[in-house]
Amino acid sequence: MSTDWITTPITADILRGFLDLETTEHGVLPHRLPAWARRQIPDAQLAGAEALPSGVRLAFRTSATAIELDTLPTKRAYRGLPTPPDGVYDLLIDGDLAAQTTVTGGNVRTITDMFTGAAELVEGPVGTARFHDLPAGDKSIEIWLPHTEITELVVLRTNAPTEPAPSGRRVWLHHGSSISSGSNATHPTAIWPALAALQAGVELVNLGFGGSAMLDPFTARTMRDTPADLISLKIGINIVNGDVMRRRAFVPAVHGFLDTLREGHPRTPLLVVSPILCPVQEDTPGPLAPDFDGETLRFKATGDPADRAAGRLTLNIIRDELARIVQQRSSDDPNLHYLDGRTLYGEKDHAEFPLPDALHPDTAAHHRIAQNFTHHAFTTPAPFAPPHP
Repeated sequence: MSTDWITTPITADILRGFLDLETTEHGVLPHRLPAWARRQIPDAQLAGAEALPSGVRLAFRTSATAIELDTLPTKRAYRGLPTPPDGVYDLLIDGDLAAQTTVTGGNVRTITDMFTGAAELVEGPVGTARFHDLPAGDKSIEIWLPHTEITELVVLRTNAPTEPAPSGRRVWLHHGSSISSGSNATHPTAIWPALAALQAGVELVNLGFGGSAMLDPFTARTMRDTPADLISLKIGINIVNGDVMRRRAFVPAVHGFLDTLREGHPRTPLLVVSPILCPVQEDTPGPLAPDFDGETLRFKATGDPADRAAGRLTLNIIRDELARIVQQRSSDDPNLHYLDGRTLYGEKDHAEFPLPDALHPDTAAHHRIAQNFTHHAFTTPAPFAPPHP
């Protein structure tokens, strides 16, 4: 391996899946919401979630056999729970997973109160993701950043020149919850939107925000202004989890979100996806609460099912309303479609791959969701199927 390193600054032309780059003391920090939208964020939950680089990756061509990426991770831990493993960096060669590594050190933000979001930050050093002994020859490289760690990018080093990778593929813009962001998946290309994008050969922009798919107007405006060939919304579970709306507010909020999207994407295929199966909230309203037994973190719904009559939302009510809204609008909007989330993960899937914490799918379940989404969204005659030549 040559020790004659070529240093490449991290710039927008070798990054994908981000919407904004913030200049930091160490380098750049990819964001999945633009600066103007971040100024409207009301809580630390979304501020942290949008800065996680879920779906963000470096993309370039090179004949290098050694690649190093200096980063400053900010890892998240929870007081009283085991320290989570370091986030994984996936390196793909010509679209196939070829190597993985982690970066030790970095900052650690420890959540001290899961109800208020209070946290303590301990700062740490920059580290290096190393990929050596790669095959020779010109190739397309993608380095998918850890979906579980805020990641400041410092510098890229290679032992051969690099150039930005061309794409030309359709852009899929997706918005969803922590399930879309990849909670409980073990590495960044194992989250279901990444798997589906790789299977379908599209460029993913993943606006999956843990705990924060709340029909926020600034998210709708961001999506309106983001170039995309395909758009999907997976909404509902965070609204029930947080008990943030009643039916009266939910229905016009969905209409308003869709209206805003259509201002910028009037004819783009748009798929509204309801929640996957989550037994604790199918017919029980939120809010959701952590249920920690001293060893394992699970979640439980704390609402009263009797309150459904007063407009409190459950996943089944959300699904009924989304199906009705899409049916109503689709008479004037033939490119608007609905997909019941239980076709992605339903009773049979839950029996085979139960939710480890009663809320989030594990890696095997992410694969199942991706497989089902690819079939129902990207396979002819599905809404996202490639156009006929």
